[in-house]
Amino acid sequence: MLDAGAVGGQAGSSSLIRNYLGFPRGLGGGELAQRAYQQAWLFGTRFRLTQRVVALEPLAAGIAVRSADGVAVTARAVVLALGVEYRRLDAPGLAELEGAGVFYGASMSEAQALAGEPVFVVGGGNSAGQAALHLARYARQVTILVRRSSLAATMSRYLIDAIEGTPNVEVRPGTEVAAATGDGSLEQLELRDANGGTEPVGAAALVILIGARPRTEWLPEEILRDDWGYLLTGAEVLADERSRDRWRLERPPLPLETSVPGVFAAGDVRARAVKRVAGAVGDGAMALTDVHAFLSLEPAVGWPA
Repeated sequence: MLDAGAVGGQAGSSSLIRNYLGFPRGLGGGELAQRAYQQAWLFGTRFRLTQRVVALEPLAAGIAVRSADGVAVTARAVVLALGVEYRRLDAPGLAELEGAGVFYGASMSEAQALAGEPVFVVGGGNSAGQAALHLARYARQVTILVRRSSLAATMSRYLIDAIEGTPNVEVRPGTEVAAATGDGSLEQLELRDANGGTEPVGAAALVILIGARPRTEWLPEEILRDDWGYLLTGAEVLADERSRDRWRLERPPLPLETSVPGVFAAGDVRARAVKRVAGAVGDGAMALTDVHAFLSLEPAVGWPA
């Protein structure tokens, strides 16, 4: 397994995952990622972490994957579990203070370091709600900033109820970040309301969770994507008119197979994925089933018996 960062991806940085089967009280994303890492290792998986993959090249025999350090690995099948990356918020001062009070995602260590401080969360989805509730265990005050008029359309009801029942969590609808300032670390935010009025507020941290985008721009054009960059798989490949020039096998693509035979997609990077940890786990299991089917269907030309 090649990974540009630590094991777990976006789920690994989640403060608390409450909708994963078997953990009624929820568990931290880092803990879940570590458990998965240990279990995969025991089953024989070997990891190359902090290895950013920069190219994938279909060959006459197999598929070559190249990392930024120049190392190439060739395999008969590849599973792309690329996940997504956090969308950046565009406002003056945010880029300069990223990592110094401005965070994308919320980890356990960041929360504990904010004990007794005022914290702001930008975002109206479940990830933002989970982060706010976790931060509220440590911070003096947590304020959720949303551009919409309420959280009802974007956040699960159980999270809204939990937020309403937490005294030190406030929701400010119709509000966005206009600027961030600080000497070496975040000290103040300028908030803008729906009428254009601005207000300066003291802030020790700003946690931004405003959605994500797939990390697929480095893949070859042979691998079909939808309009948003998510990978097409299975029947979606054949339904796309571009596949007439890409898919040349007599058999149809396997359920999680992309437009390149032997290359599979799993998790959030796949078009129409359910965008939940449980869904990604299910995709992983299905992708391996597809890999086994592929290895039995396609002859190992150029590979040792």
